[in-house]
Amino acid sequence: MSEQQHATVPAPPADVPPHPPTDVPPPPAPLQVEPPARKDRRVLRAALRWTSAVVAFAAIGAGTAYGITRMERTDVPGLATESDGRWEYPTLTKPPLPSGSPQPLAEENEAGAHYADLRALLLPAPKGAAEDKALRGDDGWLATKDFLTEYADKPERDTFRQTLVDYGLRHIAARGWNTQDGTHTRIYLLHFDTAAVVDEVIADLAPYGSPAYRVRGTEVSTQDEDFSNLPWPVDMPRFAYVESKPYGAEQVRHAYLSAGDVIALIVQSRKGSARAVPFQQTVTLQSQLLG
Repeated sequence: MSEQQHATVPAPPADVPPHPPTDVPPPPAPLQVEPPARKDRRVLRAALRWTSAVVAFAAIGAGTAYGITRMERTDVPGLATESDGRWEYPTLTKPPLPSGSPQPLAEENEAGAHYADLRALLLPAPKGAAEDKALRGDDGWLATKDFLTEYADKPERDTFRQTLVDYGLRHIAARGWNTQDGTHTRIYLLHFDTAAVVDEVIADLAPYGSPAYRVRGTEVSTQDEDFSNLPWPVDMPRFAYVESKPYGAEQVRHAYLSAGDVIALIVQSRKGSARAVPFQQTVTLQSQLLG
């Protein structure tokens, strides 16, 4: 453009802003972003929570002597509220194994042998519980006759006693306690020679549907389906039963664990009704100690 042409172009009035260059495109319209759906956030939180749980269990599996933290409330569906009756257990630690000894559920441990002292694998009582001194036994080992009092019928006790003799029961470790909510807990660890022997005994002891032997204080017990449907963090069979309605002054829950060369029996009874949450918690923590 010539100098003359520049001179003939009038300047725009002071109160009128100059026109924007015609070759500059207008700014884009704001992008409309819809907020993420609530369902997506719930799915993300759930995925993160379960990922954390998987990482925690993977960490638990390493080493011979290690700590086991008590299950967080959000690790098991149905146990996520602050007032669910969860007991406060101390931090659990597996006892050290003799040098070179494998874990009981390790692939190379074909016998499923527990090389740690069985008495050290009993779940400790939760905070505020009172010990059941009747289960102390002699030097920490409970006599078979005392264990068998957990069963209601004398003919069944006699049958089970003979089964234990036939399959070479070595010894029984036991612990029990009473909590402030009125629950009476008993845990028994029965030690045999091999996992193969345990498989034979547990098949007779804990059939599906109802237990083979009636536990003291019960009339009819059936499979605890609510517990059976919960996630199970340990690679060992569990058989959980709950006393059916109508029951008497108290209700009883009990479970058997098949853990290598050990059978665990966990029993909880309570006046009125036996609460599901502390029962599930107790069985799960005892299984982690045995695994």
